[in-house]
Amino acid sequence: MKKQPPPEQVIRFADMCAALGAEPRLRIVRLLLSAHPTGMIVGDIQAELEIPGSTLSHHLEKLKNEGLVTVRRERQFLWYAANSDALRELLGFLYAECCSRSKAVQPESIIIPIST
Repeated sequence: MKKQPPPEQVIRFADMCAALGAEPRLRIVRLLLSAHPTGMIVGDIQAELEIPGSTLSHHLEKLKNEGLVTVRRERQFLWYAANSDALRELLGFLYAECCSRSKAVQPESIIIPIST
């Protein structure tokens, strides 16, 4: 029997999935992935997705708190970028058991091991 991930890791990934479960936040992450690795300034995200400023701020904060995006300040601009390492870990967690019962595909061939 395969060793189960620690409960705190499962909780972390569940929180990430919950953050991505809101349509605007999923759109934000997809947009930021398209601009990876540079990221985008808040005004450009707002203009492209047509999300009101206060609502966008709320969504970006939730994504940042869950580790799905990073933010850096350059002068007066806040640059947001997708946290590709965190997203890769989340996908690795989801795929860790892929096809393990049917043995149709070796999971190691499609995932990167999660560092604990």
